[in-house]
Amino acid sequence: MLTFLFWIILFILCWPLAILAIVLYPIFWIISIPFRLLGIAVDGVFGLLKGIITLPGKLLQRL
Repeated sequence: MLTFLFWIILFILCWPLAILAIVLYPIFWIISIPFRLLGIAVDGVFGLLKGIITLPGKLLQRL
């Protein structure tokens, strides 16, 4: 909702820039998808490594 409000303000102040933004936003979103997937994969690998490293400590703590 806040993004839409900012877009309306931009449209009132400078409508060509607002039209350009609304046209380029989907293109930018499509280009950023691989980077988001890479971020999710890297986060998963770090979570797996954290689990592997902390597993012996968790097992010893339960004894």
